[in-house]
Amino acid sequence: MSRMSKSELTSAIAGLMEAQPDPTGQVDLVSPKGHIIVAAEVDSLKDAFKRIKKVDGYRWVAINRDDLFAANTLSVGSKAGIVDQTGKVLKAPDLPRKPM
Repeated sequence: MSRMSKSELTSAIAGLMEAQPDPTGQVDLVSPKGHIIVAAEVDSLKDAFKRIKKVDGYRWVAINRDDLFAANTLSVGSKAGIVDQTGKVLKAPDLPRKPM
């Protein structure tokens, strides 16, 4: 499968996960399955995982499948799941914890 740009990846994930653009701008998309940040390039992965750590509830980072190796190492400790451009879950998100 060919590499998708950010706009192509955003459109694909929005359709697959029934997501809408986030009106607050905190994340890229909001879905019944959680909040999603789209990272179409390897250079944007670090920022994506940094941003997603601040979000409550289920969290996802959408990537091009070729970037899995880089994304997986950055996902440690983020509690975020990883989904590819086909909607396949590459890493499940951890359950959200209630603030103490």
